Amino acid sequence: MKKIVLSVSVALMTLVTNAQNTAERILANNEGLHIGGYAQVDMNMPLSDENVHYNGKLDVHRLVTFIGYNFNEKASFISEVEFEHVTEVYVEQAFLNYKLKHNMSVQAGLMLVPMGIQNLYHEPPTFNGVERTNVDKYIVPTTWREMGVAISGNLEEHSLNYQLMIVNGFNGYSKNDDGVLSGVFSGKKGLRSGRQKGAESYMTAPDFAGRVTYYGMLGLNLGASLYKGESETALYNGLNLDDEAAVASADSSKIGIQMIGLDARYTNGPIQGRAQYIVADLENTSAYNTFADSDLGSVMTGYYLEGGYNLLNNKDSDNELVIFARHENYNTHAEVAEGMEADLAYNRTENTIGLTYKIASGAAFKADYQLLSNEASDVEKKQLNLGVAVWF
Repeated sequence: MKKIVLSVSVALMTLVTNAQNTAERILANNEGLHIGGYAQVDMNMPLSDENVHYNGKLDVHRLVTFIGYNFNEKASFISEVEFEHVTEVYVEQAFLNYKLKHNMSVQAGLMLVPMGIQNLYHEPPTFNGVERTNVDKYIVPTTWREMGVAISGNLEEHSLNYQLMIVNGFNGYSKNDDGVLSGVFSGKKGLRSGRQKGAESYMTAPDFAGRVTYYGMLGLNLGASLYKGESETALYNGLNLDDEAAVASADSSKIGIQMIGLDARYTNGPIQGRAQYIVADLENTSAYNTFADSDLGSVMTGYYLEGGYNLLNNKDSDNELVIFARHENYNTHAEVAEGMEADLAYNRTENTIGLTYKIASGAAFKADYQLLSNEASDVEKKQLNLGVAVWF
């Protein structure tokens, strides 16, 4: 148990529910090389109505390899390489961890930004539903990782884990695939396209991220996250500070960002529950939208409520059959700048019911049925999802 407590300081796990992500697993192991991974294979089938037929989509959504090395009791290196949709390759984590003392560590490199549940715990068997929640796609946005330094630890006497991080910000204005400078934030996708992902990232000024998790009540984890800073812009590189027009243009190509997240996880025997609320308050969006010809909102919000029940509930077996239901809403135009009209299509609601059948602790079959809607239309779309989830 003591080794698990020490690994908490790396990425904010909670001992009460024995929740760990892969990096935490590796850091809790003995010296030497450790290899792990996970996979998510999906089928998404929009259900046809009377007049329109839709094709389904089958996808090797993610195939991920973790390689970690514990040099000794204090120093470790963690890496995560992900293949998405077979043809895309990303590095999602690459950081060095050094333990200052038994309950405090520092990290440096490419790390997960500690916002919400699924950005930290996104291995497919750890969540219900074939796909990740869209609150954690369009508001957070998962998988969100940036370059920086962090300090993390565990205040055992207060049942608190914490992580404080300084990182580069979102890239809001850069060269597109054609080599043309343009804005990347939008009303539909929010900040998602601005993640730099450790790929020749640049930084004008550092941003701040932090998270605390309380685990002092049996079966319950309560988390609070904060992110604050400004987006990066290519126009600051080589900027002549005496050129007022150039400075004004550069200032118009960035936004201020303050994101707050609250979340809860609960497990008691067969009963499971999750809830999350995220709000992002964005500044300078009017100037940014005019300069970048975009429609970015000034406030984005998202939440979900989920309840589940394990029908098997056998303490002597890793097998689980969880039936669950989730209500989710995310609005990337919760508020817009003065003179701009909110797009009701960006206020989206999803209701999901489904099953997660764990045939082993790290392997599951998944199925769910979704009702998808937005405030701009009376049409409610229906979708069936099937998937395979593996984690080792």
